[in-house]
Amino acid sequence: MNRYLKIAAIAIGSAVVLGIILITVVLYRFGAALPDVDQLQDYQPPVTTRIHAADGRLIGEYARERRLFMPLEAIPQPVIQAFLAAEDKNFYSHSGIDYFGVVRALFDNLYNYVAGRRLVGASTITQQVAKNFLLTNEMSYERKIKEAILAYRIEQAFDKNQILELYLNEIYLGQGMHPQGSYGVAAAALSYFGKSLSELTLAETAYLAALPKAPSNYHPIKRAEAAKGRRDWVLRRMAEDGFITRDQRDEAIAEPLEMKGGGDGGIYTADYFNEEIRREVANLYGFNALYEGGLSIRSTLDSRLQAIAETALRNGLIAYDRRHGWRGPLAQITLEDWKKKLQALKISTGPASWRLAAVLAVDAEGVDVGLVDGTRGRIAFEQMAWARKWLKGQNVGAAPSKPSDVVKSGDVIVVEKMTGDGAGAGRYHLRQIPAAEGAIVAIDPHTGRVLALVGGFDYHASQFDRAMQAVRQPGSAFKPFVYAAALDSGYTPSDLVLDAPFVMDQGPGLPKWRPQNYSNEFYGPSTLRLGIEKSRNLMTVRLAQDVGMTKISQYAHNFGITDKMPRVLSMALGAGETTVLKLTTAYAMLVNGGKRITPSLIDRIQDRRGQTVFRHDKRACPGCEAASWNGQPAPELPDNREQVIDPGTAYQMVSMLEGVVLRGTGARISAIGKPLAGKTGTTNDNFDNWFVGFAPDIAVGVFIGFDTPQSLGSRETGASSAAPVFQEFMEKALKDQPATPFRIPPGIRLVRVNSKTGQPTSPGDRNVILEAFKAGTEPNGQRSVLDGSESDMPLPAERVAPVGTGGLY
Repeated sequence: MNRYLKIAAIAIGSAVVLGIILITVVLYRFGAALPDVDQLQDYQPPVTTRIHAADGRLIGEYARERRLFMPLEAIPQPVIQAFLAAEDKNFYSHSGIDYFGVVRALFDNLYNYVAGRRLVGASTITQQVAKNFLLTNEMSYERKIKEAILAYRIEQAFDKNQILELYLNEIYLGQGMHPQGSYGVAAAALSYFGKSLSELTLAETAYLAALPKAPSNYHPIKRAEAAKGRRDWVLRRMAEDGFITRDQRDEAIAEPLEMKGGGDGGIYTADYFNEEIRREVANLYGFNALYEGGLSIRSTLDSRLQAIAETALRNGLIAYDRRHGWRGPLAQITLEDWKKKLQALKISTGPASWRLAAVLAVDAEGVDVGLVDGTRGRIAFEQMAWARKWLKGQNVGAAPSKPSDVVKSGDVIVVEKMTGDGAGAGRYHLRQIPAAEGAIVAIDPHTGRVLALVGGFDYHASQFDRAMQAVRQPGSAFKPFVYAAALDSGYTPSDLVLDAPFVMDQGPGLPKWRPQNYSNEFYGPSTLRLGIEKSRNLMTVRLAQDVGMTKISQYAHNFGITDKMPRVLSMALGAGETTVLKLTTAYAMLVNGGKRITPSLIDRIQDRRGQTVFRHDKRACPGCEAASWNGQPAPELPDNREQVIDPGTAYQMVSMLEGVVLRGTGARISAIGKPLAGKTGTTNDNFDNWFVGFAPDIAVGVFIGFDTPQSLGSRETGASSAAPVFQEFMEKALKDQPATPFRIPPGIRLVRVNSKTGQPTSPGDRNVILEAFKAGTEPNGQRSVLDGSESDMPLPAERVAPVGTGGLY
């Protein structure tokens, strides 16, 4: 008996020694070249950068892997419990390898193998972290051994909560409704259910925990039955492990599994605005930080004003386009298998409600159309009666008398479903994608925060941003800065400038320069106010000649309109070039009292841990950091803005530009019935149309023009194409707001004068306005007229029909 015991003891001892040797060899062979687990200490997973509007609405995301990092303490307990029940119920008790789980998996797999079922694994959460972060997805025993060794090392280097945080933020949980997929539980909650983690129901939480093993096998739409079965299994495991009650389990199992608007459904799109932010952040921090850094960007965007701006610009471009006729179909197809041919066309149609369609039949009353999705509709002739044929030079032909004058069978066109009273089922409008483009910008004049920005009709058709990238001539929209320079040089709004022919010798071999008024008329001595209200070119040139182009060029620089503007008189009429954003910012500096502002699309940027790394407003404000209000006074922020021009000059320009709206080229805007000011701009041959203006607390700039400069039409001016966009925007933006008057700075005297002569009023005067004068410059009856006389400038007593190329308006 002792002999057998001795043999058994030797055998057991030998087995133990051999086991130790085997383990040592395995550890040496597989453990020597393994990655260092300490690198996980500094691991920062690629996290989605998110852009929010000023009101908190999500407006954009940038990521290579769609992941939202969530510290473990911010992850709700039911989410943690669901993943523990599904993946590793002994997580908090094992040392990286669940030996009982391994044994259980061996027996389960023997049964599954006999039954022909899928084999199950026994990887712990720690092993999954080792695989996801430090190893590959190779299916081999060698990798499993490495995984086990690394899991043990990770457990020695990190506490359980750190490991769980890494796991829940790294794990891939399928695509959901987002093409980039969902990495981590927070991104998955948004992608599958359009919710944050704290908003998930128990059933939805269990579904997320069902995904790690094979997300594609449990898609809630493509594999609905398998997905619900796996979710219900997780719920049963949660009940068995004591995380939930049986009643909670049964109630959650009864809940249907539905995807609820995840993906990009919760994003308010502002494409041109987002693209400018993307460029700026990439320039500041690089593309890796943008696409992987998990930045939280609080933008300046006002989503209400952005929506108004998009609609106003779109309506203005459509209205302009319709005035200049129908350019014909986008393409022609044969009607055999028309649906597939229509689907094959890669044409952006603009607004979401506009759709591509094929003309299937034409009759005397209208046309039948087929849409990309195979549905059919009809366009009555009344909905295409606007489509006069486009002619060269932005002219139009005769009005169509029947549908066949506009389209024919096989034409590919754009349509929009009719809405409202009398629309009828399947009834459509004929639409046309505008050939001209435009931009609109709205700015807070006190801070420079860009509240709205639209850079074109359709971002998907053209990403070129005409608000910030297009450099165009502003025409007469530049004139306020000529007049501002004159006011700072001692002029008053009532001073007289001669409106008469002006001729300048440009040098040997060059023709004489003869600017004209838009009306081709001359009006004699006129006040500065009338010169700006009626956009008189000849007065502006004389004024610029007297003030000096050196000073005007400096003003263009000071206001940020353009640098190094040539010091020639044509620049005074807006022949230089600038962008919509720059010119709108310059106007904002008039209405804010002459203070310098820097336009910004970003208020603040925070890193993935919530630390602020960028702030547009850099003023110190200790009182702003108070955790609560305990009766202390509101903090006062210092106004450290640089004074660009005298506040009195700024207000005089505001008052004169208000006259443009009340009596001048922008008179249509006065219909809004609130204090507004601004200036039209039209360049030679009507290439560029502008309207830039402001209310006391918002400045807005509008540009209309072709990307390849060409005439908008002989009768198209800033008043006809750009001003209606400004008007629609302001009317909606200021709706339900009180009529706020423009703020008058100290040192300004308001004097009743005749609006035409600029002289103090007499009894019986009808054309009476309140004119703004700096103290001591009020009119006293002594007057002179700036005529700009030179030896080569004819000054005929009668009006002479001028020759030349035409002026700016």
